[in-house]
Amino acid sequence: MPAAHADPSLIDSPQALRRLLVTLGLVVLGNGSMYVLPVVLPAVQAEFGVGRAGASLPYTLMMVCLGLGGLLTGKLADRHGLAPVLWLGALAVLGGFVGAGLSGGILAFGLAHAAMGLLGSAATFAPLLADTALWWNRRRGIAVAVCASGNYVAGAIWPPIVQQGIDTLGWRPTYIALGAVCGAGMFALSWLMRQRPPALPASAATAAGTPPVRTRPFDLAPNQAMALLCLAGVACCVAMAMPQVHIVAYCTDLGFGAAQGARMLSLMLACGIVSRLVFGLICDRIGGIRTLLLGSALQGVALLLFLPFDGLVPLYVISALFGLFQGGIVPTYAIIVREHFPLQEAGLRVGAVIMATLVGMALGGWLSGWIFDLTGSYRVAFVNGIGWNLLNLFIAGWLYLRVRGGGSGREALASTP
Repeated sequence: MPAAHADPSLIDSPQALRRLLVTLGLVVLGNGSMYVLPVVLPAVQAEFGVGRAGASLPYTLMMVCLGLGGLLTGKLADRHGLAPVLWLGALAVLGGFVGAGLSGGILAFGLAHAAMGLLGSAATFAPLLADTALWWNRRRGIAVAVCASGNYVAGAIWPPIVQQGIDTLGWRPTYIALGAVCGAGMFALSWLMRQRPPALPASAATAAGTPPVRTRPFDLAPNQAMALLCLAGVACCVAMAMPQVHIVAYCTDLGFGAAQGARMLSLMLACGIVSRLVFGLICDRIGGIRTLLLGSALQGVALLLFLPFDGLVPLYVISALFGLFQGGIVPTYAIIVREHFPLQEAGLRVGAVIMATLVGMALGGWLSGWIFDLTGSYRVAFVNGIGWNLLNLFIAGWLYLRVRGGGSGREALASTP
């Protein structure tokens, strides 16, 4: 039998804060694989005797499965609670790292990462975003931002540790050790997540300061509203992927070298942590849809700045700005789902929109490279990213106008005495 729902009085409580810290640890442990794989790629490529495209295949498989896994694990969490999903995720992380470490070829290596993305990393992202949103009202935005920032924290912690392991032990023992540490850590922390989130009736939610959720979010049929949010997620992340995926190659083409590009990427991700926390605070004040509109507009400004400036110092500045502007966008979708859709559907719907953002990242990374191959320049690729960002801005603006006109959600409540 799944655990009973927590008492509504625990929302915004010290217990919610302790749960948030546990959640942050789970995200750091479960999301390391997407940042570890680029570090080990040269060694894997050399050992298996494949080209760069073949060595990159495991990353593609993992990201696609991560998106699909968000739907699966979100639905399982809605039905059975979070703890069983995390137990399954811990086994997947352990088995994935160990299986990859013992693999005899690039296909087996890739399938191990696919399984890790589908059930391991997926269990520690979308379901945890959805769960966090249900434990907080007054500080929901910053709480979800802290949860989401664990993804970037993993990117800061694991690569240097793994590189040290590769240099001293080799990539295979390092992978096996990483699986043991992350799998055991996730399993231990998951026991602290057995309590299901509070389930508030509509009247209690309104009394607690949470806007009542309408049966027609944005005055649209629920699936129509979700389709628009997913399209917005694809669009913003196609635009986001251009600098994130190609900044190193762009710097190499400009003659600055790959090392400078790697530093720019690191700066971008570090600023992304700050962005997620700041946008979380902003979201608490103005609501999810307004925050998405703000983030989309600022991301578009940063993309525009890449067009006239290509010097080393300006690129560092623009990379930092891009990180500050875009890092808080993706967690905002979880807030929008929490504010406008029924609580019992949170896991599945957050999983769907997070899957859309991952599809956008995968599409944007490939599309930018394809445009570069056609034109021999990244300039048109930046213009393509700006176009997709305008689509996101249009959708966010249209949904905001519907909220403002229809009087639903946090924005409408803020205007009432």
